[in-house]
Amino acid sequence: SGPWLKDFCGITPCASAGASAPAPTGSMAESGPLRIGFIGGGMMAEALLGGLLKAGTARADTVLVSEPFEKRRQYMADTFSVGVTEDNLKVCSECSVVVLAVKPQVLDKMLADLKERSKAWPLFVSIIAGKTLAQIGQYMPEGTRIARVMPNTPCLKGCGASAYVLNSSCTAEDGATVEAVMGACGIIERVAEEKLLDAVTGLSGSGPAYVYLMIEAMSDGGVRMGLPRATATRLAAQTVMGAGLMALEGNKHTGELKDAVTSPGGTTIAGVHALEQGGFRGTVMNAVEAAVKRSQELGKL
Repeated sequence: SGPWLKDFCGITPCASAGASAPAPTGSMAESGPLRIGFIGGGMMAEALLGGLLKAGTARADTVLVSEPFEKRRQYMADTFSVGVTEDNLKVCSECSVVVLAVKPQVLDKMLADLKERSKAWPLFVSIIAGKTLAQIGQYMPEGTRIARVMPNTPCLKGCGASAYVLNSSCTAEDGATVEAVMGACGIIERVAEEKLLDAVTGLSGSGPAYVYLMIEAMSDGGVRMGLPRATATRLAAQTVMGAGLMALEGNKHTGELKDAVTSPGGTTIAGVHALEQGGFRGTVMNAVEAAVKRSQELGKL
């Protein structure tokens, strides 16, 4: 990765196409870096933490990570110089914002334990797939502030695309805090209703897999036409990244961007025609719809 990757991941369109990402206000701004905790120290927590420290949203001495596995706790402490513990209660007691980053299957047990023992209920930011605000809130006192976020795996490279929703107890300042936290590893958009997170799941949550298939198929095409595999894959991946950057940074519709590459009677229109003959556009739309429906089904289990 070179400077181009830093520039790509550091773009600011997180303030476009919907809710902007306002600067944190109120007590968060006045008190300096966030006192932020993580319950769960896995890969997504690591990605968020790295982004927060790099952005200056948090300082290492204001972060506390709870993680049950000693080896992982030591890794987080050694890598980021943050505080670590195996006690979730300590995180809730000492932090003003707590990111819930455990596996879905252990969430209920973890929250039930907090319900029995905790007297402190900070702002909770859940990045746990498939767990609703109601499912989390049932273990917490009325009035507890909860945000639910749907991130995606490119957060691990600082290029994530996330969306969030707030429960009715959250304030505008809480929204700004969520955007500061998630904006440290990509773009963040607020959606009006929690049910729309299923659509986010089908689009950006599952979307990296669709894009990997596209890159792989483009690479296969290059190989078929004589290019070495490594060269074909690098060209395909960079093409996708560059096209994404142009779509995010500019004010042009993607159709207009496509037309700018498509000369009359040229090579690109021949390729586009082949894609249309294969039902490319409809197939991608169907993929998003199928993933959304499956997300809805899983939410009912």
